[in-house]
Amino acid sequence: MAKYDVFGVGNALVDIQARVPDSVLTELEIDKGIMTLVDDARQADVLGKLHGAKLSRCAGGSAANTIVALAEFGGTAAFVGKIGNDETGEFFLKDMRDLGVTIDVKPSDAPSGTCAVLITEDAQRTMLTNLGASATLGVDDIHEQLIKDSEYVYIEGYLLPGPDTKAAAYKAIDIAKKNNVKVAFTASDPFLVNMLKDEIWELITGPVDLFFCNEEEAKSLTGESDPIQCAAKIHEHCDNVALTLGPKGSIVMHGGEALPIEGVEISALDTTGAGDMYAGALLYGITNGMNWKQAGHLASHAAARVVAQMGARLEHKFTQAEVKELCS
Repeated sequence: MAKYDVFGVGNALVDIQARVPDSVLTELEIDKGIMTLVDDARQADVLGKLHGAKLSRCAGGSAANTIVALAEFGGTAAFVGKIGNDETGEFFLKDMRDLGVTIDVKPSDAPSGTCAVLITEDAQRTMLTNLGASATLGVDDIHEQLIKDSEYVYIEGYLLPGPDTKAAAYKAIDIAKKNNVKVAFTASDPFLVNMLKDEIWELITGPVDLFFCNEEEAKSLTGESDPIQCAAKIHEHCDNVALTLGPKGSIVMHGGEALPIEGVEISALDTTGAGDMYAGALLYGITNGMNWKQAGHLASHAAARVVAQMGARLEHKFTQAEVKELCS
């Protein structure tokens, strides 16, 4: 048996979350509901505008959030992402290790990356990401043995735009395929799909065994308008597909079959990390004895629970009894 359920590769960021009125976004001239990359000066300006607001801080980044979710369900996980030799980097390492996640990486001289997550009253989250040291992740940071010891490698799409981070992602994928370790990949963002559509298709038709995307990403990728047709078109080239539909649930494609997963009615407070939580719960399920329908069911409920609270971490974790009941 594999020592780790999942080995994650992604940007190591410390999320700094705050609830703000729409007027703050207007003042900062920020496009609402999307992720924007910013430099050190811009991030300092944004964080300065949050003075006096109630802030919460946790280790984050897309793949890191998914690994955290899997670990909090009781799964075994390892992660690699580059941090700086500073207090923020030390916070990231401690936060991950306290959850039982194996992480071993040599710090960079650059400052650790941060993500300001601004949550408005309509539950939309607007993210400003300063990659910092995370952008220096490279091939030398990828530990072959950790991958060999894993059932899945999980790669976030946000790594593809940077030459060094892309090389690290592809090295992890190559090691995985040479050692019969499955590869899961998340599209991460509609903007990335539009920018790197051909490359993402090459991954789907090549090494990726499980592809995560949301409805907008799937439509951009396939050119189809119907979500089921989107999922089916992707499934023609990829063994497993998990396509999320927000409050409408999700579609899981496995073994040539479409498995509709119900949505969970909830009053949304903050959509931060919903897709990451879904991926983490589904990966936990399929690596811990659940069938794909059961894992999708658990993932749907986990995503709904995280949307009903602030932040990407579950305030009220699922008990093993609740997990068992959901999957019965």
